Amino acid sequence: MTFSQLENKTKWKLQKQICKVVLDHFEKQYTTELGDTWTSVRDVLTYPSCWQYAILLNKFSPSAELEDTLCAKGYHPAFQGSLPYLPASLKCYIRRIPGRFPAQKHQAGKLKEYYLLNAASLLPVLALEVKDGEDVLDLCAAPGGKSVAVLQCAWPGHFHCNEYDDLRSRWLKQTMESFIPDPLIHLMTISKLDGRQIGDLKPELYDKVLVDAPCSNDRSWLFSSDIQQATLRLIQRKELPSLQFQLLRSAIKALRPGGSLVYSTCTLSKAENSDVINLLLNSCSNVMPVDMGEMAKALSQEFTFLGGMQQHELLVLPEKEKAWGPMYLAKLKKV
Repeated sequence: MTFSQLENKTKWKLQKQICKVVLDHFEKQYTTELGDTWTSVRDVLTYPSCWQYAILLNKFSPSAELEDTLCAKGYHPAFQGSLPYLPASLKCYIRRIPGRFPAQKHQAGKLKEYYLLNAASLLPVLALEVKDGEDVLDLCAAPGGKSVAVLQCAWPGHFHCNEYDDLRSRWLKQTMESFIPDPLIHLMTISKLDGRQIGDLKPELYDKVLVDAPCSNDRSWLFSSDIQQATLRLIQRKELPSLQFQLLRSAIKALRPGGSLVYSTCTLSKAENSDVINLLLNSCSNVMPVDMGEMAKALSQEFTFLGGMQQHELLVLPEKEKAWGPMYLAKLKKV
């Protein structure tokens, strides 16, 4: 298949149907929470033709030809600002023009050259600031993009990727096999434990913990093809903050004193974002918020952030030509 055929196939996939049940639900909630901002965010989320995709290069399968192709197609390196943490080994390309670069198929024994993702998905990894030799836990790791990004940044002493859901766990393993060479995979632990129990099973074992929690995936839910499933999701949505809080409590137990935790979701929902973090800070005396103001300032040209947030949290809002997010992240430290 030629490159242009792949591009046309991708464009066809983007012509999706909006799920009215979900849109109506979001309309009520986010008009209340975001006010006029919701209108412009909704316009991007409901119009896939204006979505952009970032390309994370795989340092374990480098390709100078791929970088030349990307530059010829108008892509440029992301993260131009002076970030507090930006390893030279993390290479990500973006462009203002909407559209999706063709994905590479999984081939046993062959590493992929790049990973397609929403550029905002890399912000939790940049906030985590993993350094060589640190012990790292990715508590809810599937499908694996953030785990792959961590390994582009540094060589953890021990890297534990966990995913409780059976199907998603298989997806995570396939992602690791597609991007990470065998010798390095053997130094990792890929487990299928209940994330709520990991803190008790592995207390104070990790320097850094990422909790990319199960959440209302706003972008995906808007295009649910099964109305019954969508309705059920909206009913079960009320239970997510409780699960997210329990995962955070477990992650704090798994963290060594002095260690850092980043919590992230891909929803705009205040109940799953700020409310969960505030509950944790109010109920755990050994947890402190970490200011991310410097990071936000460095990224302000490439990402749109919701104003009025606390200094330890960021919420990326999709807008035209910067259609990244939604992505919420908060950074905490155990004392």
